[in-house]
Amino acid sequence: MMKRNIITLLLLGMMQPVVFAQADSEAMLDSLEKVWDMTLNEVVVTGTRTPKLLKDSPVLTRVISGADIRKSDATNISDLLQSELPGIEFSYSMNQQVSLNMQGFGGNAVLFLIDGERVAGETLDNVDFSRLNLNDAGKVEIVKGAASSLYGSNAVGGVVNIISRESSEPWSMNVNARYGKHNEQRYGLNFGFNTWKISNSLSAQYTHIDSYDMKNQGDYNRFYGGRTYNIKDRLTFKVTDKLKFTGRVGYFFRERNSAETTHDRYRDLSTGLKGVYDFSKATNLELSYSYDQYDKSDYMIANRLDVRDYSNAQNIGKAVLNHTFADKHILTVGGDVMRDYLMTYQFADNGNKKQITADGFAQIDLNFHKNLNLILGGRYDYFSESDMKHFSPRVNAMYKFNRFSFRGSYAGGFRAPTLKEMYMDFDMAGIFMIYGNKDLKPESSNNFQLSAEYTRGLFNATLGGFCNLVDNRITTVWNKAMNGMVYTNIGKMTISGLDANVSWKSTLGFGARASYVYTHEHVRKGEPYTASTRPHTATIRLDYAKNWKNYGLMVALNGRVLSKVAVDEFVSASSYDETVRVEYPAYTMWKLNITQSIWKGIDVIATIDNLFNYVPKYNYSSTPSTTGISFAIGLSLDIDKMVK
Repeated sequence: MMKRNIITLLLLGMMQPVVFAQADSEAMLDSLEKVWDMTLNEVVVTGTRTPKLLKDSPVLTRVISGADIRKSDATNISDLLQSELPGIEFSYSMNQQVSLNMQGFGGNAVLFLIDGERVAGETLDNVDFSRLNLNDAGKVEIVKGAASSLYGSNAVGGVVNIISRESSEPWSMNVNARYGKHNEQRYGLNFGFNTWKISNSLSAQYTHIDSYDMKNQGDYNRFYGGRTYNIKDRLTFKVTDKLKFTGRVGYFFRERNSAETTHDRYRDLSTGLKGVYDFSKATNLELSYSYDQYDKSDYMIANRLDVRDYSNAQNIGKAVLNHTFADKHILTVGGDVMRDYLMTYQFADNGNKKQITADGFAQIDLNFHKNLNLILGGRYDYFSESDMKHFSPRVNAMYKFNRFSFRGSYAGGFRAPTLKEMYMDFDMAGIFMIYGNKDLKPESSNNFQLSAEYTRGLFNATLGGFCNLVDNRITTVWNKAMNGMVYTNIGKMTISGLDANVSWKSTLGFGARASYVYTHEHVRKGEPYTASTRPHTATIRLDYAKNWKNYGLMVALNGRVLSKVAVDEFVSASSYDETVRVEYPAYTMWKLNITQSIWKGIDVIATIDNLFNYVPKYNYSSTPSTTGISFAIGLSLDIDKMVK
C-alpha cells in the first residue's frame, strides 16, 4: 500500500504542491487511471468490423471522440481531420473543388463511411466533404494504410468512418447556433428518444457563408460562398432480445455561388435498412441494404432553370456472419453486391454507364493469449464492366509486454478503375479533351506497418513506421497525338514515412497532444507523376476543462504545422507537355475555442480562428482560403437538461 501511495505522489507532485492522506491518494489514483481508461477502453469497429477495445486492437486506429469533436468546433469532416491529424491536407483542385491528400493517397484512395456504409458521388475524385457534417457524430475512427481486405476498392490508402451518436436517454434535445466572419452561419438540431423497444435519432443542420475576395492575388482570387441543408433520421426497433432492425434516411442539399449567373447545386438522398439476428451469444448474422444517390445540377438564376448533369446511384446488399468459438476466437465471413450507376456531363452526349461489383471476405481473430492477438483475413472482388478480379490479403498482430503494445501488419490494397476513368470523354471548355481508358489496370499496393505504444498513468506515446509499395497508380498524362489528357497507369512508386503521437491527460483537467508525420514519396524518374505531399506535418492541442457547481469551462488550443513542398505544374493551358517547378510555402494555423457552461444545459462557445493572423502572400491551391484572423460566437442548448 505504501508503494502505491508513493507512486501516486510522484505522478501528481509536479502538478501542484499538495499533501494527501492515504484515503485521498487512493481515490486520486483511481481517478487518474479512469481518465486514461476512458480512451483505451473505447470500442472500435472500423479496423476489424467486429467490436474491439482500442487497447486490444491489433489494427492501429485513431479515434476522435465526441469530446474532441466539440473541442475542435468543426463543421464537417475536412475541418476536423485537418485540426486533429497530421499527414492530411485538404486543398483546391480546379474551380475550387476540395481535394484530399492523406500521406500520399488522394481522395479516390481513401474510403469515407457513415456508420460503416459507403457514400456515393465524387467531384474530381473526392466525395463531397461538406456532406459529411458532424452535427450528430459520436466519434470518428481512422485507419491509415490499406484496408481493402475488409472494404475493397477505394480503401487502398485508408478508411475514415463517421459513427453517429446513439440515443440512450429517455429523450434528449439539443439546438445550437454559430455566427462568424463573412456572415458564416451554422444552425443545428438533434432530437432523440429511447423508449420501450424503439430508439430514434433525428439530426438537422443548416450552414451559410458569403463569397469574399482574397487579400492577395493568386491562382484564385475569390472564395465561393454558399449554403447547405442536411437532415438525417435513424430508427432502431428491437423486435426481440435476438432480433433488431435499424432503418435510416437522409437528405443533403448544397448550393455554391460559383458565378453571377449560374450556381452549382448538389443533392443526395440516402436510405437503408439493417437487421441483426443473434442465434446465440456466440453467433450473429447481419443483413443490410443501402441506397445512395448523389446528383449535381446547374441552376440558371435568370430563368430559375435547374439542369441536372450528373447522377451517381449505388444499391448495395450486404451479409456478415460472426461466430465466436472457444470463447475467444472470432470468425467473420460476408459479402457485398453493388450496382453502380453513373450519368455525367463528362461522358459523350451526357451518357450513362453501370456495373455490378461483388465480393466475398473472411477474417479470423485469434486470441491465443491475453497478450497476443493475431488477425488473418482476405477479400475477393469482381468488377463486371472491366471483368476485373482481385484478391486482397491481410495479417495483423499485436503483442503486449508490461506497459508496451507492439503492432505489426501487412495488407494488400487495390483500387479498381472507376467508370469515369474508363469512359470519360470530356471537353475542357474547348481547350483540350480528357479521355478515359478501358484498358486500365487496377492500382495495387503492399502496405507494411510497425508501431510501438507505451502507456503509463497519464502518458501515452506511439511511434510507428509505414511503407506502401504502389504499382499501376492511375493518373492522367498528356497525349500529343490526341491533343488531350488520357487516363493511364504509371510504374511503381514508394510511399514511406514515420508517424509519432504523444498525449497526456490530468485529473486536474489539463491535457495535451502532439502528433507528427513524415512522408516521403519516391517516383521513378521519367514517370508522368509529381510528388505533392508535404514531407513534414504536425498537429498540436493544449486543453483545459473544469466543472464547478454551476459553471464549467473548457479551453482548447489547436494548431497545425505544414512544411513547404515543391511540385511540378503545367506552364499554360496550351502546353500540357511542359511543366515548371513551383514551391508551396510552409505555414501554420492556430484555433482557440473557449466553451463556458453558464447553467445546466447552456453552453456559450467563442472561437478565434487563424489566431496569429496568417495571410498567404500568394493564393496557391494548397494555401488556406483565409483573409486573416476571424472570430465566431456560438450557443448550444441541451433542452432536456434545462427542464430537468
